[in-house]
Amino acid sequence: MKIIVTGSLGHISKPLTGILTAAGHDVTVISSDAGKVEAIGALGAKAAIGSIADVAFLTKTFTGADAIYTMVPPNFGASDYRQYIGDMGKNYAAAIRASGVARVVNLSSIGAHLDKGTGPIAGLHDVEETLNALDNVAVKHLRAGFFYVNFFTNIDMIKKNGILGSNYSQDARLVLVHPRDIAAAAASDLQGSFSGKSYYYVISDDQKIAAIVKALGTAIGKPDLPWVEFSDEDSLAGMTGAGLSPAVASVFVEMGTAIRNGILWEDYDKNKPATYGKTKLGDFAEEFAAVYKG
Repeated sequence: MKIIVTGSLGHISKPLTGILTAAGHDVTVISSDAGKVEAIGALGAKAAIGSIADVAFLTKTFTGADAIYTMVPPNFGASDYRQYIGDMGKNYAAAIRASGVARVVNLSSIGAHLDKGTGPIAGLHDVEETLNALDNVAVKHLRAGFFYVNFFTNIDMIKKNGILGSNYSQDARLVLVHPRDIAAAAASDLQGSFSGKSYYYVISDDQKIAAIVKALGTAIGKPDLPWVEFSDEDSLAGMTGAGLSPAVASVFVEMGTAIRNGILWEDYDKNKPATYGKTKLGDFAEEFAAVYKG
């Protein structure tokens, strides 16, 4: 099969590409970074260098493909984060329509059933709606949980302040996933057969914040690592102080609020998957410790 993978060599796209090339497929990886050509080739794939903001480039790259994996990469410089995500979804849809691609596996998010109140996830709701409007195209949305690897961004907080924290309490819940478990799910779908428009949840574990902090803290030799619940105002100030624009920071504060009030998990709880990813909290804690100590 000829398969197109977006997302360059990111946390999902790199292992996904490795799985697909190992299975003998003709894989092209879209990246905006010409410096990634050699690394993409080392995985047995071809590189297509260009921007997902360029519909003509996408159309040319998609043409002749049996299936594509779509994802919207982060853009912390966007002035309107939801609009940015939604616009990239429209670009994908236009190129899919023009190229004649008939099967799409799209990375979405838990919480994408909601059209507001979820921060950046609302943009992925918009992408789902856009792709679902395509005629004669089978689309499967992977509604992924909260990425374990997001905790890597908190390593400086631990080292400098001796805490973990966000704008939700230690009693809040996180439905978690590892990118390699998403890659495995996407690879299965891309190589399989499906029709119509559908979604399912890609999840590795489901834990309270207190349990997550305990596991990560114990793994790095800090079993009493405290969790601090910040106010929304303090979270916004912390993010802007770290260099995010107020527009982008406010979107992520809103996502934290959605975690705090639990609305992200409502549809997931009604439609839990029959099987879960392999990477449990304890497995990731070991990975986290290796990065922390490294």
